[in-house]
Amino acid sequence: MSSPRLTAPSKEDTELLPQFVGLTLEQIAVPATPADIARAVDHLLSQRFVGFDTESKPTFARGEAASGPHVVQFATLNRGYIFQVRQGEARDYSRDALAELLQSQTMVKVGFGLKSDRGHIQRKLGAQPRAILDLTTYFKQQGYRNEVGVRGAVAMVLQARFQKSKRVSTSNWANEHLSDSQLLYAANDAYGAICVLAAMKVPENEWPIIGVDDETDEAVGPPS
Repeated sequence: MSSPRLTAPSKEDTELLPQFVGLTLEQIAVPATPADIARAVDHLLSQRFVGFDTESKPTFARGEAASGPHVVQFATLNRGYIFQVRQGEARDYSRDALAELLQSQTMVKVGFGLKSDRGHIQRKLGAQPRAILDLTTYFKQQGYRNEVGVRGAVAMVLQARFQKSKRVSTSNWANEHLSDSQLLYAANDAYGAICVLAAMKVPENEWPIIGVDDETDEAVGPPS
């Protein structure tokens, strides 16, 4: 007899849970100068796992091509970093830094629903992301029939309510200056992922990490 399929909690299911405590603005950096970027890269590369996500300016017109990502964010358990992907600058130090971070095979980038992010990054930045851990894939392997995102995972693992604003998610991420609400939204998407991973205490060899071998994109960990 097969095991019953599991179902992640819906948004309505999480309404009575205590609110997830995310990063504050004081814990979020937007590296802009070469020195700031270098410090951010050094800190992130010192970590084995970091939370990861991207944001893009939404498209509304029929036939309009997506031009993102415009923001790439990383988070440790006490710090968030927001990298803006700028257009038309003679030397974009953020792009150089992002290529180094994205292609690192020692810093595992952890997030939810990362398949589309990888394709957009490849097209926009010309960098093939390596060492990727998609927690949506992990939960699918565990038998969840619906797609588990950060909201459902935070509810299941941390017993907390993760709030996501549609107004902020569909805002203009290509703006030169991001609003406080955009910074908090982006950083905490990545932070939620690293918090879930840290709380689960799964042995590293059981995570479906992909891109840890230049010759293959096969996942490391148990098969689905």
